[in-house]
Amino acid sequence: MTTLLEARRLTKVFGGGLFDRNTTVALEDFSLAIDSERPSITAVVGESGSGKTTLARLLLGLVSPSRGEVLYQGRDLQAMRSAEMRTFRRDVQAIFQDPYEVYNPFYRVDHVLTTPISKFKLASTKAEARAVIEGALEAVGLRPEETLGRFPHQLSGGQRQRVMVARALLLRPRVILADEPVSMVDASLRATILASLRTMTVERGISIIYITHDLATAYQISDNIVVLYRGSVAEAGDVGRVVKAPHHPYTRLLISSIPVASAERNWVTERRAARGRELCRRSGGL
Repeated sequence: MTTLLEARRLTKVFGGGLFDRNTTVALEDFSLAIDSERPSITAVVGESGSGKTTLARLLLGLVSPSRGEVLYQGRDLQAMRSAEMRTFRRDVQAIFQDPYEVYNPFYRVDHVLTTPISKFKLASTKAEARAVIEGALEAVGLRPEETLGRFPHQLSGGQRQRVMVARALLLRPRVILADEPVSMVDASLRATILASLRTMTVERGISIIYITHDLATAYQISDNIVVLYRGSVAEAGDVGRVVKAPHHPYTRLLISSIPVASAERNWVTERRAARGRELCRRSGGL
């Protein structure tokens, strides 16, 4: 396997400064390799505090590891020169959790799309830039005429997040790191965004690292899965194998916590009955 992006025995410890003897191990001995020749979706799953966000920041080169290294095409991010880091920044794109904090409210949404085109010289004319932007928006299910020219507050949360997916596509990346990309989006739009991620891999050859707390969506779209527990890898492998035959108790706990719909249960009646019992309890009837 020719490795494109690799985390090699990553450890990140916070604290322990000159006047602080307390330390927190956010991530410990984490390894991951993304194949350059076989695009895939790798899910990293874990609860809050398991080290997912720290891992994302390490893989993007936003923080330095305490031990271990992140390699892109065999080069350690910490040793890269400015030209190499520029290539890395273009090839490895991020989609963050909160679509509300990414935008400057005083700029139209066009700004987040035109800026990377200008910075990386993706188009030589305004007409060419417009065509590239429109193509990216259409690829994520947005109509350019209903999106461009608007301010962030004029778009829904789902639309804002899809604009960020389109922004990542503009740069024709080789890897996209999606950190909880649908956790703050309406349930009705989650499937659309997740489907667009899968399409990127199948049709555009982009590998995706999908970081999430939601094991159900990870199972739906990913090829491989890594389960994080308290900063360490609890289990990893083919997503079908891990979900259907988990070895680690934490993985089994995650799977058991997924709600399963049942046609035999009357959810409305049960909810009304529960509310009735609660009212009786409060009034002293039970």
